[in-house]
Amino acid sequence: MEDNTNLIESLLERATDYGKTSFELAKLKALDKTSDAISSFVPYSVICILIASFLLFLNLGIAFWLGKILGTIYYGFFVIAAFYLIAGIVFHNFMRKWLKKNINNYIIKMILK
Repeated sequence: MEDNTNLIESLLERATDYGKTSFELAKLKALDKTSDAISSFVPYSVICILIASFLLFLNLGIAFWLGKILGTIYYGFFVIAAFYLIAGIVFHNFMRKWLKKNINNYIIKMILK
């Protein structure tokens, strides 16, 4: 009878150790996936900031140039604003679902990688 008790205690101890190890492994896997996703996000965000800065100054230059051509500087800014309004409406109506699907797929691919 004592052998059965020792066997059951040993089995319970091993099961407890297995559970703790499995939990630690799951935590480490989650940490790995999170750090991988964040580390891939940082370079993309830097590139996006650089592109946004470039586009800002390009738009300012085009707005001043168009304003000079149209005779009043602020007309150039109105033209650029109208362009972005039209582009935003087109993007919202035609490309929103496509972009959302691609971002979701990218996030899922990064997590399951």
